[in-house]
Amino acid sequence: MSDEEETDQAKSGSLLSHLVELRDRVVRMVLAVLIIFAGLFYWANDIYEYLSEPLTRHFGEETTMIAIDVASPFLTPFKLVLMLSVFLAMPVILYQIWAFVAPGLYAKEKRIAAPLLVSSIILFYAGVAFAYYIVFPLVFGFFTSIGPENVKISTDIRSYLDFILALFFGFGLAFEVPIATIILVAIGFTTPKKLAEKRPFIIVGAFVVGMLLTPPDIISQVLLALPMWVLFEAGLIASIIIFKDRELDDDDEDDEPLAETATAGATESQPLSDAEMNAEPDSATTGSDSENRPG
Repeated sequence: MSDEEETDQAKSGSLLSHLVELRDRVVRMVLAVLIIFAGLFYWANDIYEYLSEPLTRHFGEETTMIAIDVASPFLTPFKLVLMLSVFLAMPVILYQIWAFVAPGLYAKEKRIAAPLLVSSIILFYAGVAFAYYIVFPLVFGFFTSIGPENVKISTDIRSYLDFILALFFGFGLAFEVPIATIILVAIGFTTPKKLAEKRPFIIVGAFVVGMLLTPPDIISQVLLALPMWVLFEAGLIASIIIFKDRELDDDDEDDEPLAETATAGATESQPLSDAEMNAEPDSATTGSDSENRPG
């Protein structure tokens, strides 16, 4: 067997082993979701009642939620428990992804990636909790109080679930801003100094993202944009601390050309002394006499 054939066979075996490992890890992710789902499905209706409490607290005594579709009383809690299982299994899912990618990373990259992985999970859950405990009461209180008095509020259970899942996803994703900031600095795409200079544009961008990721009401947009701004500042401070040495090296490189230019300019523009100024006419006269002197 030639060397080329051995190399091709080794590559084929390596690719096959990676595919097998990827399959095993995907199976573990799915099993984690299914196990959590099986444990929570019995309490699906109770979980939905707990999740709808920020809205139902503003209902009157005769007001209830409704189900427009025939299968909604079953499918809506089913969908809720399935999404909740994915949220709760997120540490397992991210760990399996990390375990698959980690062997191809350098030691320095692993030291940075592991804390970022844990922080991203915590921040995502923090965004979901912020939406449920702070945003929902304000938004639903505003919606239920601003309508006409003769309009009876009866929200469809499926529409409500889609609404809150969109908010959960938006706030969970928005709370990943510090991680995104640190990653951009880590890969060399930008620097903390440049990010600080673009702060006005980032603030405007936070409100634009808040408009896109939230329903069309000003309260949820502002409540999403302001945490994004604060989290951006936190990510900026963290990136300055983590990559302090890199920032100092960049400052030194920027200062070296300026120092050389200043030194060269000072040398060229250095004034002449009195002795040099008096010597110049004499040298000019001497040179003129030597040219006119006959040989």
